[in-house]
Amino acid sequence: MRVLMTGGYGCIGSWVARRLLDAGREVWILDIREDTHRLELLLDREEMKRVHFLSGDVSDPEAVRAAVDQVGATEILHLAGLQAPTCRADPILGARINVIGTLAVFEAAAVRKDLVRRVVYASSAAVHGPAGPSAGRVGDEVRLSPRTHYGAFKVCNELNARVYWLDQGMTSIGLRPWTVYGVGRDFGMTSEPTKAIKSVCAGRPYRISYGGRQDLQYVVDVADTFVLALDRPFEGADSFNISGAVETIESFVSTLVDIAPEARELVTHGDRQLPIAADLDDSRLRRSLGPIPTTPLREGIAETYRRFCALRDQGGLDLSDL
Repeated sequence: MRVLMTGGYGCIGSWVARRLLDAGREVWILDIREDTHRLELLLDREEMKRVHFLSGDVSDPEAVRAAVDQVGATEILHLAGLQAPTCRADPILGARINVIGTLAVFEAAAVRKDLVRRVVYASSAAVHGPAGPSAGRVGDEVRLSPRTHYGAFKVCNELNARVYWLDQGMTSIGLRPWTVYGVGRDFGMTSEPTKAIKSVCAGRPYRISYGGRQDLQYVVDVADTFVLALDRPFEGADSFNISGAVETIESFVSTLVDIAPEARELVTHGDRQLPIAADLDDSRLRRSLGPIPTTPLREGIAETYRRFCALRDQGGLDLSDL
């Protein structure tokens, strides 16, 4: 396996790199600039030497194709994308990166389908709108009804992925994370629970601006799921929900207080429910790919808190996102 990653310097990408290196693999990252600050939270200097930077714009089809050829990529892991706040502020830019960038990845894979056996890409739970009060768990084959440009762009990508399978036989798997938390999660609408944990380590107050129920997913589980999607037998084009711990933000804060009692005086939260169905059914993913790791919420929060405190004690806790 020779994996070319886009968006590999983001939170999920950095953890995927960590897991690929653990498995003895090299890592190649295509990005418009080299920004290793999240990777440096997870890797030592020797490990960093096994992460190779390729300069290129994901929305440039020629740059993506050249990177596939340079790496000899057998799989593409496409994680590049602009988050919901940026897509809301500049929908044209959001579409260029999130939609045109995804098309450029699939075009490169289709041109080199003699080499590339599959594309695994990040969709999002934002493809779902809010669920009704009696909806129960929401499956991943329901009618998609996003409330944001970001979610609409992800729906477009899922549909285009299906067309590449129908027209050119390009296998792909789209995964839909929800609230991913853990070290390295420092940007985006649902980064606030992670920032709350970091703030407690720093002794700073923090208010999570929303409340309600959401699906909290430990970043290591999400990274492992992407790696499994690269490895496990699969043919076709499909998109799947990912599910972790469906809890209220109040419960999240309560668990954080159990782990770090000082959080009681530092962390508060709002009551606004985010406009995405909270409880997503991932049973099709598990049937299609097999067992998927799920870390209990308390264990994930405790490990994130421990890692942040270790970085603090080493003088490496970046507070610029708070």
